[in-house]
Amino acid sequence: MATNGEIVVAVLAAGKGTRMRSTLPKVLHKLAGRSLVERVLDGLQGLSVARRLLIVGYGAEQVRQALVAEPGLEFVEQTEQKGTGHAIQQLLPHLEGFSGDLLVLNGDVPLLRPESLRTLLETHRASSATATLLTAHLPNAEGYGRVFCDGQNSVREIVEDRDCTAAQKQNRRVNAGVYCFSWPDLARVLPSLSTNNDQQEYYLTEVMNYLEPVVAVDIADPQEILGINDREQLAMAYQILQDRVKRHWMQAGVTFIDPDSSTIDDTVELAPDVVIEPQTHLRGKTCIGANCRIGPGSLVEDAQIGANTAVLYSVVRQAQLGADSQVGPFAHLRGNVVTGSHCRLGNFVELKNTTLGDHTNAAHLSYLGDATLGSRVNVGAGTITANYDGVRKHPTVVGDGSKLGSNTVLVAPLTLGESVTVAAGSVVTEDVADDALVVARSRQVVKPGWRPKSSPPPETP
Repeated sequence: MATNGEIVVAVLAAGKGTRMRSTLPKVLHKLAGRSLVERVLDGLQGLSVARRLLIVGYGAEQVRQALVAEPGLEFVEQTEQKGTGHAIQQLLPHLEGFSGDLLVLNGDVPLLRPESLRTLLETHRASSATATLLTAHLPNAEGYGRVFCDGQNSVREIVEDRDCTAAQKQNRRVNAGVYCFSWPDLARVLPSLSTNNDQQEYYLTEVMNYLEPVVAVDIADPQEILGINDREQLAMAYQILQDRVKRHWMQAGVTFIDPDSSTIDDTVELAPDVVIEPQTHLRGKTCIGANCRIGPGSLVEDAQIGANTAVLYSVVRQAQLGADSQVGPFAHLRGNVVTGSHCRLGNFVELKNTTLGDHTNAAHLSYLGDATLGSRVNVGAGTITANYDGVRKHPTVVGDGSKLGSNTVLVAPLTLGESVTVAAGSVVTEDVADDALVVARSRQVVKPGWRPKSSPPPETP
């Protein structure tokens, strides 16, 4: 048994994942916006961990690059994939002299909660076990190793599914592949592993034959141990995660009109009395304020939406919307958009890299890019900022209280002062001072009785 109280975590992430039918290493496949291995590492939140070691093999460099932002993560190379026992053997030189406990996780088991791991660790220490493993009772145990215990949950034997006899397969207690070991005891027996099994690999489970006592801990929710081996299981994990997240928010006071038709990442934050309409999808670092109504038919990603705001049939990405505003239907806000409160962004309005002040409205058919509009600006239908000259983007600035007539084109770079009125149909190319009327269009010319020479004269009655 370990004595110094430290915990080191090893994550098995060396496999290719052949059944995924992909060149991407299995642990890098995405589940609700984050890779499988990132979700495994997230499960360590709240645990006091001294070191985290990721055992990599197939696509090792890809995995390293994908996790470059993970602080303090150490990589251990398994150049040949000869089984889980062989993977843990690679830790021997890295943990020389360590006398604490080793927590072993799988990089393709992404749904484990921190509470479950905490229970495993607490049981391991309370029972003075040399090894403790997480188990579950499954109605269909196909594909899982079977765990055989006595009445006190002491493990007598673990048999891999492909090595089980017909009688042994009737046992529904399965091995989750999650372990806590006393490292000194494990290090002592690791060299004893053999390949006397169907796959001729070094199974980590064989060490249980040489350690004592070994204890099993049944997990409360068997869905947490789902391993991802193919796209079907990836979809199953996504559905489990969705059910878990939606249940959390509904219990916190959020309404999902039709939960099955909407999706939400577990990184999204929702305030009480938010209503999520059908066919709405919430992604990334999104935060939605109280009493908002989102959807139907909307996508919101990496956005902050103020209280009492409605978003209808629209796409909002990387945007910050003020309170008491209306967006849509069919609006598109993208790439560093910031709006004040009480704004109206209506039908077929697109904003990109644009800031709006309070009470500013663009009700329909407009494009505002690289623009800064003050408060109480009214944008007429068909108004656009011509922000790109073919080489560079240029800014447009419109002061407080200005009014842009329908079908206005603002050719950037351009600055309009406060309380400027732009006549409908104008193409504005020069800066305008405060309190001015701008008419930038040709004077209407009417020639009575004119018709093209090719046209026949009107018939005489």
